[in-house]
Amino acid sequence: MPRPVSEVRDASQTLNVVLERLDQMKAEDIVTIDLTGKSSIADSMVVATGRSSRHVGSVADDVVEHLKKSGLKQIRVEGQPHCDWVLIDAGDVIVHVFRPEVRDFYAIEKMWADTKSPARRKSS
Repeated sequence: MPRPVSEVRDASQTLNVVLERLDQMKAEDIVTIDLTGKSSIADSMVVATGRSSRHVGSVADDVVEHLKKSGLKQIRVEGQPHCDWVLIDAGDVIVHVFRPEVRDFYAIEKMWADTKSPARRKSS
């Protein structure tokens, strides 16, 4: 039987890695949006806030590093080095890490949310 291409076998495992790292890096106001049936670009979108540009960059770097360690190869990152808004395209999971005022300005959760509220995780 052939070995899997990566250690990460499905979108839920990718999502778990992302959420674990965001939590460990003290990202704030973490929201997960289920895109199943809404878009073909991904299964999930995660939106989080960093306290400063430096924190946003550190959070994004950590997420990317751990996604690679989990076996994901095709990860695309936009928004560095400015780090006002960093987008991480991990295939089945799209991650947005914002500075607070940039997140408020774009309010992308509102574009994707339906009648159900997005799943929110409490910040530590």
